[in-house]
Amino acid sequence: MPRPAARVLALLELLQSGGIRTVTELAGRLGVDERTVRRYAGHLLDLDIPVESVRGRYGGYRLAPGYRMPPLMLSDDEALAVLLGLIAGRRAGLTTAVSTAGETATAKIRRVLPERLSRRLDAVLGALAFTDPPGETAAPQSAVLLAIADAVSHHRPVSIRYTAADGRHSARTLHPYGVVSHSGRWYVTAADLTTGEDRTFRLDRVTEARILPGSFEPPAGPDPAQRVLTGLATAPYRHEVTVRVQGTPEHIHTRLPAGVAIVEELPSPGSAEPDTERWCRVALRVERLDWLPAVLASLDRPFVIERPDELRGLVEAFAERLKDSARRTP
Repeated sequence: MPRPAARVLALLELLQSGGIRTVTELAGRLGVDERTVRRYAGHLLDLDIPVESVRGRYGGYRLAPGYRMPPLMLSDDEALAVLLGLIAGRRAGLTTAVSTAGETATAKIRRVLPERLSRRLDAVLGALAFTDPPGETAAPQSAVLLAIADAVSHHRPVSIRYTAADGRHSARTLHPYGVVSHSGRWYVTAADLTTGEDRTFRLDRVTEARILPGSFEPPAGPDPAQRVLTGLATAPYRHEVTVRVQGTPEHIHTRLPAGVAIVEELPSPGSAEPDTERWCRVALRVERLDWLPAVLASLDRPFVIERPDELRGLVEAFAERLKDSARRTP
């Protein structure tokens, strides 16, 4: 494609993003002078694309409100990015409850691709492999996700119908702070006006969401993602575990993510050597203890079990099994 024509299309792409774009901004993005930008805008007008000129200090160019662009055109890089994004989104649970939406979107894009590009993308997708198997995902309904995200964006209260893990149904009014995707599930962190507490709700368990009149001021403090991770790590479970580990929080989180464990760095004793690695207290709540000995061993750091005593026996038994395996000969 001739370079001027490519720049005219690039100008159209910039204007499609909405709002008024100043001539100076457009010139900088396109790598041309302001006079050339005006000439390119004239080319778009010749193609019956309604580019409007806005006068004034903050004037520039924009597309006429309500103008609908012709069918989508994607470059090679853009088509590959969209298709890979759809595949990764399905694996990570970043989809809505309509599971076919990603498949139909992929099919529509594939139908309009030139044969040359389609063959190249087939080669990429055919050679692509994932080292991690897809985990369990739980996608929310599209209407629920859109309504709650809109309420978060505009600080509006929202009414929801919720089904708890034990099957109980309830109606709640929330002040939603943020929407978070974590480990294949979607969550909303919010103030629950029914109980007066900050709570985290799974969006796949919300059957209806309705934005209410009024507004609220989000509180200061941790961001929504941190609120969700802390809520997951402190949820009630059968066992409360506390372990001291000699190592950094970053290293500990490689085996015990923030959604599983809360890691607190401990102050170093006055007699400690300056180069001695500091200790952290790791707190987590779990239904079962049997998986923890292997995780603690994988940290490859000294540790001290504070509670529960049952975990000590499991670690000793795990160590004995390792010793027996190491002594075996072919």
